[in-house]
Amino acid sequence: MLKLEIENTVNVIIADNQFLIIEALKTLLIGHYSIIDIVDCKNDLIHALKSRTPRLLIVDYSLLDFEGFEDLNAIKKRHPSLTILILTSNITRNEITEFNKLYINNILDKNADKEEFFSCIEAALKGKKYYSSSILDMILETKDRSGTTDEAFHLTSSEIEIVRLIAQGLTTKEIARLKFLSSHTIMTHRKNILRKLGVSNASELIMYAIRNGIIDTIEYHI
Repeated sequence: MLKLEIENTVNVIIADNQFLIIEALKTLLIGHYSIIDIVDCKNDLIHALKSRTPRLLIVDYSLLDFEGFEDLNAIKKRHPSLTILILTSNITRNEITEFNKLYINNILDKNADKEEFFSCIEAALKGKKYYSSSILDMILETKDRSGTTDEAFHLTSSEIEIVRLIAQGLTTKEIARLKFLSSHTIMTHRKNILRKLGVSNASELIMYAIRNGIIDTIEYHI
C-alpha cells in the first residue's frame, strides 16, 4: 500500500490490477497528485474509501470484480464528493451509456498519451466531461453499418478467444494457465463477456456464440 502526503495536492486512489499500468500511473501522478492508496479488488476499494475518501478515483471498471454498474452507483452515493475517472482498454457504447447515466463522464483509453491523461484529470476535477479521442470516435461513429450493431462485435480478440476456449470445455484455471493469466483475471473476463452479450451462464454463452458465428459448432465441446 502506497501512502504519500503532498501538501496542496489532490488525493487519488488507483483501482487496477495490471502491474505495468499501476507503475505508469504512479510515475505520472507523483509530484502532481497525492496517491493515498492502490487497490486491485472491489472489497479493498470499499475499505479504502471508508478510511479516507479521495478527491479522485482512477478505476478500470472491467478489471475489478464489480457485479454491475450498481456497485459504482453505490460508491457514488456513499461518497458524493468523489470524482470517478474510468480508465479502459476496451469499452462498448452500451457501457458508455451506463456510465453517463451515473454522471460518470470522464473516460480515458489506456493508449492515451500524457497530454490526454492530464487533460482528462483536470476536466474531471473541474466537473467537466472528457473522453479520450478513441472513445470520442466511438461515440460519434455512425451506427447504420449493417450487421455490426450486435454486442458480439464489441468483444475484444482476447474475449473471443476465451469464448472459444470455454466452448471447448476448458475450465477457468485451464484457460488461465493457457493464457498465462491469473484465474481472477479470467473470471473478470468471463463476467464482462456475459454482461456484454446479455447472457447469464456458459451454456447460454455457447448457444449465443454459435448462433452469431463467434464459434463453429465443431468447436463446441460435448
